[in-house]
Amino acid sequence: MTRNGRRTSPVEHGFPHLDTVRAALTALFRRLSYEGIRTYGTSFSPADAAFAADEDLHLGAHRVASAIVGALRLPDARMVVCFRAMEQAATVELTAGPEYFIEVNDRFRTHRRDLAAALAHEVTHVLLHRLDLRFPVTADNEILTDTAAAYLGTGWLLLDAYREDELTHQKLGYLTPEEFGYVLARRALLLGEDPSAWFTSPQAYEAYVRGRALAERELRRAPLAAADRAERRRYARHRRAGAAAPGASYRFEPDPAGTGMRVGFPCPVCGQRLRLPVRGPVRARCGLCRSVLDCDT
Repeated sequence: MTRNGRRTSPVEHGFPHLDTVRAALTALFRRLSYEGIRTYGTSFSPADAAFAADEDLHLGAHRVASAIVGALRLPDARMVVCFRAMEQAATVELTAGPEYFIEVNDRFRTHRRDLAAALAHEVTHVLLHRLDLRFPVTADNEILTDTAAAYLGTGWLLLDAYREDELTHQKLGYLTPEEFGYVLARRALLLGEDPSAWFTSPQAYEAYVRGRALAERELRRAPLAAADRAERRRYARHRRAGAAAPGASYRFEPDPAGTGMRVGFPCPVCGQRLRLPVRGPVRARCGLCRSVLDCDT
């Protein structure tokens, strides 16, 4: 496909859902707590996602689904996997459980490499259903599901299913490849885990690098003390004016104590909004994710 003489891709790129992704991360911390998030510290194993050449399709699908259930801490949930012709990659019937029926697109009968990715999304739907965690809009719920899968250790499979070349344009899930990379990088920064060695798709690795760059930039945004000189100068101008520029992550407001101004900004780990007095260097602790942040307000 070309446009104005340039090749275009049917796969959406960039960060169009970033606000919803950030809201999903905050919702996960609020629902699971910091301690709960830490229980997902080990990602789903590439070995558990792999199919042997002679493995029975249905037995293998149930084996992988059971492994994902375990990785997402759903010990009393049982997945029944079947295959049929359908437009979607997969669907799941959400009930009270403990048995859930997952229908998978027939194409995964032969494209088994990506079957675990499709199952990861559907089992995450079950997890969120059990947690009673949802957004009001269906499209946002799909973003929440992909974000939860990636942040809780199984969603790297969805990014690895992204492949794009002259003949192939494939992506699973509702996040863009770069958004998957961003969420995986946020997880890596919190838990010290590097998923890059697991990617079999070069395009998935490249998307992870782009997402990681954004996640790392967020650790250097004012009023964080790690902000670079240009960012600090912009922040100082806005602080003198008492108003941030459009698009800035921070906002100034009167301090309710009547002692001047305070600045509000999102925690770079969980996204919860923090509010600090505007008075210079300060160390803040996020009450939601317990991150200790060096700031210069």
